[in-house]
Amino acid sequence: MTVPSGIPVFQRFFRSVGHVKIDRNDVKRFRTFVDEMIDDVAITGRNTARSNGRDVIAPQDLPVTKGVQERMREFDELEEADEIRRLLAETVRRPPADVTFAEETEDVLVELFGGLAVALARTFRAVDPEVVDPGTEHWDRVTTIFRQVF
Repeated sequence: MTVPSGIPVFQRFFRSVGHVKIDRNDVKRFRTFVDEMIDDVAITGRNTARSNGRDVIAPQDLPVTKGVQERMREFDELEEADEIRRLLAETVRRPPADVTFAEETEDVLVELFGGLAVALARTFRAVDPEVVDPGTEHWDRVTTIFRQVF
């Protein structure tokens, strides 16, 4: 991904949800995070679908925990949700070639990544309650936490 689009939307989103100020570089970091997560979600979903005798990933195959479900509901209520959905739908890269999502799963993915974005934005303050303008070290800590859990 070269030039991130929707920078003001993501800035407003992170400010309202996580109480942190992000810049253009942070939006690029967020996009990288989403790209990495799509692979993790796709591979986990593929493995679950295969273990259930299917080749196509259904919504129930996605690794969605209770906490992520709650963040997805919170995302749905945000003022910025429609703009974020549009931006995510336009820019989320395709999963690995051996992964096929059902149509209804494709619809859930944008909501899933909206919920993950809410969780990500809030995790900055959980890691460092004083952070206002997260730097590389904050991003490294926060994304490491997500990689450990997801």
